[in-house]
Amino acid sequence: MRVPIDCDSDVVAARQKGRELASQCGFPSTDMAVVATAISELARNIVRYAVRGEIILRLVQNNGKRGIEVVAADDGPGIPDVGLAMQDGYSTSGGLGLGLPGTRRLMDDFEITSDFGKGTKVTVRRWRR
Repeated sequence: MRVPIDCDSDVVAARQKGRELASQCGFPSTDMAVVATAISELARNIVRYAVRGEIILRLVQNNGKRGIEVVAADDGPGIPDVGLAMQDGYSTSGGLGLGLPGTRRLMDDFEITSDFGKGTKVTVRRWRR
């Protein structure tokens, strides 16, 4: 499922679709909230830094585990220093700097690739317990 992101209302739509997909996977409400929060953080980063991009949601399986995968992708300016961006408190926009590090803590798997000047892709997964 693809959700284009270019304004705040798209963030809300992506969050809701993520909750629905997590529910279909059998996640308890607490995990559905965790997934929705991660989607919010990633989608807000798209709106704030890249202007437009997309959130891709899908159910995944690995070694008998079921879960949800969230991919946030954009063609924005990219992140010049991913290591620095992953530190708590670091922000280029004056925010709290908890978005990416917080998302990493919320989810079970976290991968980020960013090409400065070309865009960023963040892939996160939450596995059903």
